[in-house]
Amino acid sequence: MMSSIMAREALSTPAIIQHQIRANQPVIENLVQEIKARDIKMIMMVGRGSSDHAGVFAKYLFEVELGIPVCFAAPSVGGVYKKTLTLENTLAIIISQSGKSPDLLNQTRAIQAAGAYCVALVNDGFSPLAAMADAVLPVRAEEELAVAATKSYLATLSALLHLTAVWKQDEILLNDLHKLPEALGHVCEGQGQLKSEFLRGLRHCVVLGRGFGYAIAREIALKLKEVCSIHAEAFSSAEFIHGPVTLVENELAVISVDIQDESHQVHQEQVNNVSHRGARMATLTHHASALSPRLLPLLVMLRFYLDVEQVAQTMGMNPDAPPGLKKVTETH
Repeated sequence: MMSSIMAREALSTPAIIQHQIRANQPVIENLVQEIKARDIKMIMMVGRGSSDHAGVFAKYLFEVELGIPVCFAAPSVGGVYKKTLTLENTLAIIISQSGKSPDLLNQTRAIQAAGAYCVALVNDGFSPLAAMADAVLPVRAEEELAVAATKSYLATLSALLHLTAVWKQDEILLNDLHKLPEALGHVCEGQGQLKSEFLRGLRHCVVLGRGFGYAIAREIALKLKEVCSIHAEAFSSAEFIHGPVTLVENELAVISVDIQDESHQVHQEQVNNVSHRGARMATLTHHASALSPRLLPLLVMLRFYLDVEQVAQTMGMNPDAPPGLKKVTETH
């Protein structure tokens, strides 16, 4: 089986993040000084696709670790309804791999005009978004050729973790962040979890997670759509019990994202409920690790990327050429 661009880029993640952490330390220290000089009351996340899913991870991260409320931008408020917001004392983080999408550029311009301090978390440091933002936090994932993002998504999460560790002055998280590349390297050498037997012939499935697990469940569901053409939807395991669980009666396939953090027990109780109703289950998790629990979702995500690429090839699909998709999506 030939190695795809997607697989090669995913396997490069440990080295990418190792370089990023070293190079970004002074950038983040300066950025945190700028942020702390402002009376930040709220953080607004802006992004599409995988970048939006990174924003969900950021919401849990900033609210849990920093105690600052996080909201999500609704592009149609300004783009379609032509309304402006009052955004003084707001930090806006605009996440983009390319930094070229017209909707993100228009939205950044409007958010700045409304009073927000805009930080571009962007992979292309020479992009229009980087030039427009008040500050840039580089992703440093190098050029990403595969349509399905892998290394840029994981490097975005590591940059958000790095920003949080410095902002909070959390030495434990910062020290563990330096151990992350080695842990990701072990994931690359490890055994797969998602099997072609589970996905073959599957048309619909649900991905369940809780907290940080739900944040990456959204990205897992997107990749199942993009790479394997499987209609997958992500739910918080708590939310799934409130109605959608009735779908299990139709022998629904369910993928559980199990993160060994504060959410583990309640998530497992809800997954057991779903399993007892007759769902066909698969579990994505991580090996026991002494790392901070905030880093564990990245281990699960990297293993999934490697697995879904292999499954797609086994099913006769090209993970580098999802039908109907291109690298830079332009919306207005």
